[in-house]
Order: sequence, then C-alpha cells, then structure tokens
Amino acid sequence: MIAALAEDGAIAAARPFASDQIQPASLDLRLGAVAYRVRASFLPGPGITVAQRIAELKLHEFALGGGAVLETGCVYIVPLIEKLALPADISAATNPKSSTGRLDVFTRVIADETRGFDRVAAGYHGPLYAEISPKTFPVLVREGTRLSQMRLRHGDAALGADALRTLHARERLVDRAEAVMGDGVAVSIDLASSVAQPGDRLCPRIIGYRAKRHTAVIDVERRGIYDVDDFWEPIAARRDNSLILDPDEFYILASTEAVQVPPDYAAEMVPFDPLVGEFRVHYAGFFDPGFGYAGAGGLGARAVLEVRSREVPFILDHGQVVGRLVFEKMLARPDKLYGVGIGSNYQAQGLKLSKHFRL
Repeated sequence: MIAALAEDGAIAAARPFASDQIQPASLDLRLGAVAYRVRASFLPGPGITVAQRIAELKLHEFALGGGAVLETGCVYIVPLIEKLALPADISAATNPKSSTGRLDVFTRVIADETRGFDRVAAGYHGPLYAEISPKTFPVLVREGTRLSQMRLRHGDAALGADALRTLHARERLVDRAEAVMGDGVAVSIDLASSVAQPGDRLCPRIIGYRAKRHTAVIDVERRGIYDVDDFWEPIAARRDNSLILDPDEFYILASTEAVQVPPDYAAEMVPFDPLVGEFRVHYAGFFDPGFGYAGAGGLGARAVLEVRSREVPFILDHGQVVGRLVFEKMLARPDKLYGVGIGSNYQAQGLKLSKHFRL
C-alpha cells in the first residue's frame, strides 16, 4: 500500500526508494542535501512555512553530501528527500527509528503550517523537514541518512480496551496475563538484582547502560564497529532492585515483559501517565508487525527503553510501570514482517544497545 501511494504520487522523492526503505508498516525518511543550524526549535503555525522560519532563525547552512557532524546541544533542520501529496483520507505520523533513539539523537519531523511535531494532517501537500538535536553523542550524517520513519493511517485504527483484551487473550501480547490497562498493555522496567547461576550462586547482573559524556563522533551509517566501553557505562543491579536516575543523564534499560506484535497489528509506546513528568521513556516508540513474534523469529522480545530524567533525581523500582503499548489494526497484513527475513536489527532482543556497537 505504501508503494502504491508512491506510484500514485502521494509520496514523492527526488530519487527512487532504497530497496529496504519500505518497512512492514512504515517508510524510512531520508535526509536531503543541506542542513541548517538554527537558533531554537520551532513550530511554523498556521499560514507559515518551515522555509520561512528557517530564513528567520538560521545561523548557518552546510552540505551533507560528503558527510557532516551534528554537534550536541545544537538544533538542526534538514529538508527531507520525501515530500507528500496525501489523499484527503490519509494522515501520517512519524517517530525516530530505533537506532536513532538509542543514540539519544532527539529527532522530530515538521510540516508546513503545522501546530505539532510528528503529525501530518490528512490531505497535506508539501515538504517535510527533520529537526535534529543530538543530546549525548555527536553524530556524523549524510544525504540519504535515515533517522525517522513515517506511518500512514486511514481513520482511527487503535484498539479499544475490549478489543485489546480479546487480542491479548488470543495472542498473549506480553508474557504476563494481567497486562491490559484500559486501552494499552502495561510495560514495566526490569531492575531485578540477581540471576541464578550453577550451584545456586547469585551474581550481580547488568540491567542497563548509562551514556558517557565527551565521546568520539558516531557515524550513524556504520554498524558493529564501536567499543561499548568508549561510550557506555554498564549499570549493575542493586540489592534493593532500584535505580536512581540522575538529571540530564541518558540510560538504556529493558522491559520486564517480553513483547510480541501479531502480523496484523502494529504497536506504539506511549507514556503510562502524562502527569508523571520526572522522566521520559522511549524516544523511538514504534513496533512493526512481527516484532517479537514467533512466526517471524522473535519468540518474544524485550522493549528496550531509552530513559532520561528531567530536572530532579528520580527513583525507579523493579516492575514499575513506565509505559503502555497501544495496538493498532493494519488494513492488510504486510508482505514481509519485522524479523530475520528482512535483516531487522532488534528481533528477539534483550537488553541491547544500538546496531553501531560491537556485541
């Protein structure tokens, strides 16, 4: 269906799609040829284009064709190669790709005249832009680099509480019987202090990673080449099964539950309670059809959680619910599912850093 929209002109690009650009339920979006460093993040608002705001706020511009480093603490706007001419009954939503979120690269998509990030209204005709702000690691990107993905919706596809309970009873969406909370499936944090070893000895286990500061540049196009120790500090579990989040530090943690997304559905991580403002969980919160699914080589997969505390230290306890998975019905089953058949990086994962680091 995504390919058909492109053929009909609803998704236009200056060059053909890459062979793996269409994912089971999303389309990867590619950075264009030029980037603009701007004074501050912004939304254009009604009657104003992103290009007009760039002209007002840009500090300098530079080409991405040969690669360029985006520094931490700066805000960049990059026009995307893909443009839209959506039908009146099709809307779009975007989010960072998993590998983008696990590098703590804060990325959002903006459209002309919009009041919000990462949402494109039905019937939109116009360009798309990526706002990029590396928070922890400086990153090297190029023209064609993919940091975001786009989903397309026809109407409201989200499952209500009753439909979600029925699906969970049939498919066991997480490996916990009583997991459905309203219109979402609860996801909790895994901070358990120890695991059994031969001879019944107990030893500390690694329950997460905290990002180091002042590191080398990460080339987002390269896989499996960076030493974990140069960028991350492992976090050993505490005896009290808790973790204190330090303000403005970035953590990679994992869910207690193993998640699976059936082939006819997709899922998105949303906050458990928007009133809990002390920390943020999961920049890249989209789960394709087949994620963790046994038929796609998953057998259940942990949700890797990108966690950042806000202005104050905050204590997390083992099993604390930190998010909800909202499930949506696909219009049709994708031709290919997330998993080993299409080279997916995070199928059957446990606690796992991004694909850029050596195992």
